[in-house]
Amino acid sequence: MKRKCDRQIILEDGTHYSGCGFGDLQDRILEIVFNTSMVGYQEILSDPSYTDQAVVMTYPLIGNYGMADEDYETDQPTIGALIVHEYSDEPSNFRSTASLGDVMKKYGIAGISGVDTRKLNRSIRDFGTRKCLITDIETPLEEGLKKLRNFSAPVDAVSRVSSKEIWSSPACNAQTDGMTGPVTVPAAEDAAAPAQTPAPLHVVLIDCGMKKNILRSLNRRGCDVTVVPWNTTSEVVCSLRPDGVLISNGPGDPTDVPETIETVRTLRGRFPIFGICLGHQILSLAYGARTYKLKFGHRGGNHPVRDLQSGRIEITSQNHSYAVDVKSPAQTGLEVTHVNILDGTIEGVKCEKDNAFSVQYHPESAPGPQDSAYLFDRFIALMQAARSKEVSNAQAN
Repeated sequence: MKRKCDRQIILEDGTHYSGCGFGDLQDRILEIVFNTSMVGYQEILSDPSYTDQAVVMTYPLIGNYGMADEDYETDQPTIGALIVHEYSDEPSNFRSTASLGDVMKKYGIAGISGVDTRKLNRSIRDFGTRKCLITDIETPLEEGLKKLRNFSAPVDAVSRVSSKEIWSSPACNAQTDGMTGPVTVPAAEDAAAPAQTPAPLHVVLIDCGMKKNILRSLNRRGCDVTVVPWNTTSEVVCSLRPDGVLISNGPGDPTDVPETIETVRTLRGRFPIFGICLGHQILSLAYGARTYKLKFGHRGGNHPVRDLQSGRIEITSQNHSYAVDVKSPAQTGLEVTHVNILDGTIEGVKCEKDNAFSVQYHPESAPGPQDSAYLFDRFIALMQAARSKEVSNAQAN
């Protein structure tokens, strides 16, 4: 039975689209974007990088395999809304424990189905991302446009989704998450303690809105991980005695987190550093490069990227609104390592002297291809080399 249209999307340029509401039915003002992934709506829904955004799915059928407990990328989804052509409220999947609509209602996420998503996505592609109001079908257009004109987008998304305290996630096998509770900054080691088997590599992960699969990817490679809030100082990071530092993905404009940029600037050269997505932008800014907002961003699981060193093409998973200005790495000590084949934007940089590198895309995927998972192994190799050098220097002294 066809449902009656009861909700609408009003864009700030005056265009509007009608559909049927599901999930949470409160009004929302959000940034509207699109994602071209054919699968993985649960991982998209639970990716903190989508905070304050309404995501239009280009694939027409969403909700058909429900929601599985093991597939969340965060415990508290903060995406603003999901806009789809056809929503299925009767999932067929033995792993499913809830419908998409029930989960969206639980976490206050708006949904609209029955929308002409082809037309809407073309509008975003042609005219760029814009503010949108998701509201009742009876809301007058002029009233909706007035609300949009008077709305200022928040700039505190990272602080809202980041961890609020330091906590640990020890190395584990592929069958477990291995996550534990809060930890305290360790005291100095006893110099007289007997020699022990070499400890697992220890990564400090600066949480700007991390996806769980980044953590899993490190744990499954034998790394102990200490997760710290976005505004953790370099002094605290150093006191945790990491073998390496990873800067996570997250929402919004990288210039909104100057505290994180300053921390990374101070840590350069002290430890191997790996940045992912927002972490890539933060690392680049810490070296003096510049960032800018893309017209409609990169979001999907099929973006081709060229490794400039090997010539290899990777199909990557992406989700970002901002990019590093192509000319800005010059004279910063950064070398461009990867470029997007579709539009030539920077997709990776490195500073070989400092053992620092970053990529604009998601090597942990979830959802998406696995072409780029080797980047975690590269990070581990840098940490192992740095630890070996430290041991050799200690023995020489």
